[in-house]
Amino acid sequence: MDLKERIQELCKQYGISMNQLEQELNFGKGYISKLGKSVPNVNKIQLIANRFNVTVDYLMTGETPAEKREITLTPKDERDIEKILDQTKEQLLSQEGLMFDGKPASPEAIDSILSAMQIGMELAKKKNKEKYTPKKYKKD
Repeated sequence: MDLKERIQELCKQYGISMNQLEQELNFGKGYISKLGKSVPNVNKIQLIANRFNVTVDYLMTGETPAEKREITLTPKDERDIEKILDQTKEQLLSQEGLMFDGKPASPEAIDSILSAMQIGMELAKKKNKEKYTPKKYKKD
């Protein structure tokens, strides 16, 4: 389904014709019919999205945010994170003078630091997967 077909479908759902939509949004007559043959005007697509309370992404791709696949870490990703955390823990424990809250860092404080780092690393991995391999995480 392309952009024009999605707009037609939304018009049907809302019980209006494409001509009515064009008039309502002050578009030229036949503008929506020509969308399959030309590059759409971003501002006009935004007006259509606002009218039907959908996103521009939905109009352009048919995808809603809920349709994105959940990004999960592979066992290799988890091993990589664990390896980095182990190295960091080893460095933290071997350093003299490491202070936390004005006192020498206890093993519990170091574990807290490492837990926060793990959460941050997992989020960063997922964000990078989404950013650098986006097609893989779109719903078929």
